[in-house]
Amino acid sequence: MTAKPSPARAENDLVARIDAALPQTQCTRCGYPDCLAYARAIAAGAAGINQCPPGGAEGVARLAAITGQAPQPLSTEHGLEGPRSVAFIDEAWCIGCTLCIKACPTDAIVGANKMMHTVVEPYCTGCELCVPVCPVDCIELESASGSSTGWSAWSAPLAQQARERYAQHRVRMPSQDAQDPASGAMDAIETGANNQNNQPHTMPSSSDLAAASAQDPAARKAAIAAVMKRARQRREQGSH
Repeated sequence: MTAKPSPARAENDLVARIDAALPQTQCTRCGYPDCLAYARAIAAGAAGINQCPPGGAEGVARLAAITGQAPQPLSTEHGLEGPRSVAFIDEAWCIGCTLCIKACPTDAIVGANKMMHTVVEPYCTGCELCVPVCPVDCIELESASGSSTGWSAWSAPLAQQARERYAQHRVRMPSQDAQDPASGAMDAIETGANNQNNQPHTMPSSSDLAAASAQDPAARKAAIAAVMKRARQRREQGSH
């Protein structure tokens, strides 16, 4: 007689099956820090199966089949189904702050401090995490799948590649500096955004931004929005 798996093993197996059905963009739009965390939340009954915009309607159907839940519409609160996108950096405007490099979950952005960065397209999942951290608004997203959306725009090999690169990224991630929470993050953002590529500039680390956000998320959002607005104005002035 075959022994039944323990509850803990059964839950781990369920988490693995759910995680395998997610596109592994690591975009956080589901409300969780990564796909595995979302899979665990679904398995624990703490999250719905309809919170993954990159997976789209087919993704919801896959999760419904795995969990035994009834299919349901994608939650618009978490985003809309769309094509697979790829990020591109306007290198003429890049100030080399490295914030996008730190934000990328698959290490698809390469570059060095105070030097322009570029996106390695095959590794980009279109997660959009690099867009809001760019202080000069030089990152744009373009469709990489035409009219195909959701899982139709993805494939198992792409998801596996993203999963593996995210795992490698986590291993290489530097430890977060818990000292000096504010660390002048807001001033550093504006300083970096107002400088030209060939001028010295100081940008905050990802831990500085996280700390500033924890202290006052609204102030951080407003500061970044103001910097991005000025960057757009400078672009428009330069094009005339």
